Amino acid sequence: MKMKKLISMALALVMVTSLAACGGNGGEQSSQSGNVSTSQSGAGSTSQEESQTPELSGTMKVVATGDMYGPLFDKFTEETGVEVEVLSMSSGDVLSKLRAEGGTPSADLWFGGGIDAFMGAKDDGLLEQVQFDAAADLADNYKDSEGYWYSKGITIVGFLLNNPLMEELGLEAPATWDDLLDPSYQGEIIMSNPAISGTNYAVVNALLQTKEDGWGYFDGLNENVAYYARRGSDPLNKVIADEFAIGITYIDGTVEALLPDYDVTIVYPEDGLPWVPEGVAVFKNAENVEAAKYFVEWMFSDDENLTLLAELDQKTGVKIIKPSLEGVEVNYDTSILMEEDLSLFGSQREEILAQFETLMGDKAVNE
Repeated sequence: MKMKKLISMALALVMVTSLAACGGNGGEQSSQSGNVSTSQSGAGSTSQEESQTPELSGTMKVVATGDMYGPLFDKFTEETGVEVEVLSMSSGDVLSKLRAEGGTPSADLWFGGGIDAFMGAKDDGLLEQVQFDAAADLADNYKDSEGYWYSKGITIVGFLLNNPLMEELGLEAPATWDDLLDPSYQGEIIMSNPAISGTNYAVVNALLQTKEDGWGYFDGLNENVAYYARRGSDPLNKVIADEFAIGITYIDGTVEALLPDYDVTIVYPEDGLPWVPEGVAVFKNAENVEAAKYFVEWMFSDDENLTLLAELDQKTGVKIIKPSLEGVEVNYDTSILMEEDLSLFGSQREEILAQFETLMGDKAVNE
């Protein structure tokens, strides 16, 4: 079996050399029906002189998948005066909390997480419609046709190997998803609970779509998984902490940054990379709904903001979502992305998670 070591997964983020035509506001706003409208000039950017920032105030509360987005939110505050408070939370937890809040959300903006949760929230009537002209520049597969959610990037999934443990246990490196069924890996694989982690739900849904006997595959994988972690970052963290030999984990620039300091290897499965769009949406009945709606327009309407997002996020998918975006590259072979029907991510979610809960049994960690 061939082991693939990640040589370079980081974005080749060459900042746009001339930003004279880029504004931080993305155009003029129309207040009719509460929707935001953008007047574009050139390739999705407008000048500061020609654009008008709406009168916004207060604090925008955000639930996000991580704390790396500070510079983007700081830029929004500088340009609008709106303060931003961020709470880190996984997509599954956000959806559960949103449903429990019964139409009175405690936050304004939902930033990141697997798109399946956003689809479920839309179906439940929990999201606010946001429409703006620059949305036309986004690829159709990465936005809701009615404007209830947009995708800010994609997350891909592969394996992280702890090289000393692999050698100590005499294990060969897996090169494919099927290789993970090898009995020699029993108890040495860690994966996150797909009910909590949108990334790992994407793994489950993608493999169910692509494998002839998908549930049979997960029955076999379950034999080798030690337990299903409560947090999406646990497989990564526990592999580098020498607790497990193999982690099923997201792959991005933050993982690549570990290579100089940890004896680990990143593997792109040869039989395909599961992937999932990361969503952005505004909560219906949010306290500062206008600021949240304007943020969505502000981010997607200005290439400078999208480039900053790509630099911070390191998920590489902004270029896929907006192909015309200059200065951002996708530095892996996109041909190995699995063929996925994203419409099934939302419609099958409850059924899949119910069956997977039974499969996990007492291996699901709740703390």
